[in-house]
Amino acid sequence: MTTFKACDEQQWLPAVVPGCVHTDLLRNGLIPDPFYGTNEHNLQWIDKKDWEYRSEFEVGPEMAQLSRIDLVFEGLDTYADVYLNEQPILAADNMFRIWKVDVKEQLKPGINTLRIRFRSPIHEDLPKLEKLGYALPAPNDQSELGGLEDKRVSVFARKAPYHYGWDWGPRFVTSGIWREARLEGWSQLQISDLYIRQDEVTPNAAKLTVVAEVNSEANWAGTLRIAADGKQWEQQVQVTAGQSTVSINVEIANPDLWRCQGLGEANLYTFQAELLFEEESIAKRSVRTGLRDLKLIREKDEAGVSFHFQLNGVPVYMKGANHIPNDSFITEVTRERYLHEIVTAVESNMNMLRVWGGGFYEEDVFYELCDEHGILVWQDFMFACSMYPGDEAFLSSVRAEAVDNVKRLRNHPSIALWCGNNEIDSAWAHFVEDAGWGWKKDYSPEIREKLWADYEAIFHKLLPEVISELSQNIAYWPSSPLRNLTGDQEQHAYKTTGDGDIHYWGVWHAIEPFENYNKNVGRFMSEYGFQSFPELKSVLEYAPEEALELESEIMLAHQKNGRGNQLIKEYMDMYLPEPKDFKSFLYMSQVLQAEAITMAIEAHRRSKPYCMGTLYWQMNDCWPVASWAGMDYQGRWKALQYAVKRSFAPAVLIIQSTEDNITFHAVSDLETAIQAEFVTELRMISGELVAQKSHSVTLSANESAEVFQISRDELLGDHDPHGVILMAALKQGRDVIAAREHYLAPEKELKLVKPNIKVTEAQGKNGATVYTLKTDTLARQVWLSTPEEGIFTDNFFDLIPGQPRTVEFKLRSGAGSFVPAAASALEVRSMADFVGVESLIQLK
Repeated sequence: MTTFKACDEQQWLPAVVPGCVHTDLLRNGLIPDPFYGTNEHNLQWIDKKDWEYRSEFEVGPEMAQLSRIDLVFEGLDTYADVYLNEQPILAADNMFRIWKVDVKEQLKPGINTLRIRFRSPIHEDLPKLEKLGYALPAPNDQSELGGLEDKRVSVFARKAPYHYGWDWGPRFVTSGIWREARLEGWSQLQISDLYIRQDEVTPNAAKLTVVAEVNSEANWAGTLRIAADGKQWEQQVQVTAGQSTVSINVEIANPDLWRCQGLGEANLYTFQAELLFEEESIAKRSVRTGLRDLKLIREKDEAGVSFHFQLNGVPVYMKGANHIPNDSFITEVTRERYLHEIVTAVESNMNMLRVWGGGFYEEDVFYELCDEHGILVWQDFMFACSMYPGDEAFLSSVRAEAVDNVKRLRNHPSIALWCGNNEIDSAWAHFVEDAGWGWKKDYSPEIREKLWADYEAIFHKLLPEVISELSQNIAYWPSSPLRNLTGDQEQHAYKTTGDGDIHYWGVWHAIEPFENYNKNVGRFMSEYGFQSFPELKSVLEYAPEEALELESEIMLAHQKNGRGNQLIKEYMDMYLPEPKDFKSFLYMSQVLQAEAITMAIEAHRRSKPYCMGTLYWQMNDCWPVASWAGMDYQGRWKALQYAVKRSFAPAVLIIQSTEDNITFHAVSDLETAIQAEFVTELRMISGELVAQKSHSVTLSANESAEVFQISRDELLGDHDPHGVILMAALKQGRDVIAAREHYLAPEKELKLVKPNIKVTEAQGKNGATVYTLKTDTLARQVWLSTPEEGIFTDNFFDLIPGQPRTVEFKLRSGAGSFVPAAASALEVRSMADFVGVESLIQLK
């Protein structure tokens, strides 16, 4: 049994490993729910204390006889002094490292005691700040909330940056044994690491080098045998005492290639390495990987320099989101929650997630699920929005951290890119005096140069060296966003250009109109976003009814982006009818968010192949909060998630409207050409067809093309733009490949009639219940909800008279997947239920 206590107290209490102090205090009833109300504010004392964990374990005679016994900690958070039978064995100082200690001499037969003292990361790092003599930029460090005034110490700890707060997350600076701790024993030989280096992969052959890292008691000679796909390869090898590396070349003919979502199956192979002496197996190890050829293509062209990923020779348009940690308390995230996120990505037609650099290097299960489901991973190293120290101890710790994590993750076929950090290059903008986030003005020229030299030591030297040594076939990108590593003013991506990747935050942070998404399109859009609230059911899990006000203390505590709540309201005043109350505001905020991000995604996809990727901010939440996420902390899909699913479909129609013309684009990510009938219809909001046009179109594989343009006057004729709906579709016979609705008047000016929506049920395939919805007048943003947790195949859609919509419900299973099911009850609402009376037409 594991127990814990504060170091200045006497009582030992039950603890759970893996876990952290906060979750153990909660389980023992010593603190309230950290996520409810304003409880976060009252729990900041926890990170100022030192904490101890203690456990007893038994060593049996078989283990005791082994030649080498290591105590392995997959993760200690963060400053930890480890004692075995009261003998000091380890002083850990990096949350992201794997710690391995030879404890053969300290162990004894029978009962052993392990004790770990976690020193307060606050008290550990305050002296480092004082010694440095000046503060390092760390704008997301919520030091004031932590009672530290402006003393931001997060940059000194190799610890998840978001633990110190972010503009979507709370401040909970945790300590604890956050990953598995185990004894690992061996005699004679141990294969400590196995790497499948993919030297050349084509549909005809995969030429590989299998590299095994071997620990040996003494010099040894024998056979290295590799097995995979029913085949074996053998080679005689020699190792020396200590650690050695042996390798063997392997070729697999006609391999089943690993492909991402939209391109085929994510085929996986298991490789087993075995060391034998005269057919006696001495040591073995296996890994799973997928065989693929994956490149970041950056070539000069007329517009600048390309930035796109090529998988197995095919340029792939990346569609996805930025992933943050799923919880402030990492060990609370179950496999089911990870699967729910990855299946959501698949259901949403995504093929990439970016593991953002302010969190942590994700759990193995996250990457395993990405491998299995064909989701590529843009992997940041854990540095974000701050400048960092550059002393030898810090650099040594970072190098060890990088080695541990690159070796841990490099066999995953989902890893598409190693990225040095989030936003630091553009925030500091060393080569452009007036660019960046204003950090440079706080420092003398000498300190500026030192900080930049420290930056370059990590991101331009140390990290690329580790990648070059350990993961040569995956590209390294120093910072996101970045234009190119030029060492001059052309390096920083502080504005939209024709090279590198772009974070565009003019919409939201600069309060620019949604329409500016059309003007700010780069080669790869790796961040952009817009906020909304969770749905009412989720909000009531962190706030009581009396707190349901935009500026209540609890609503502001669960809005980490300063004026975020007011920004949502200001944008809503610009684009949507006024909601009738705060509960309606929650719904309308989701509609607003969905419409903003839809406009952005359509601008990016329409610009293919100039733009070859769009990753919105953000996929998920780490606690219940108003944020940029498409699904809330409980995993409930917001309107945005459904909009993303539609906008990321393999083939889409995009409609652009100006004062003079309406332009239609068709975009395909399919590997084959599309021949279809393009149909446009102008309908009254009552459903009556008033005009129709059609013609045949051919869309090449992976193409974006303008398929039609018409003047606004010709399209409308004498009709009031407020009373009509423009509809477009690509059809092959009765099959609709893509469809889109468009309004010719500002949505804020559309007058809504309360619709009469009728729902019929029928039994579909695979046990699914099919719901068909019909309406007697335009029903905007129809929201379907059920008591059960799950999703619909479509939701938050516009329902038009004479155009029935058919959807199915999928239950969120206990395993994390979605399964077809019948809802016990179905509630159907539309925008007319949430807006004020002045936005409604009263029918007599």
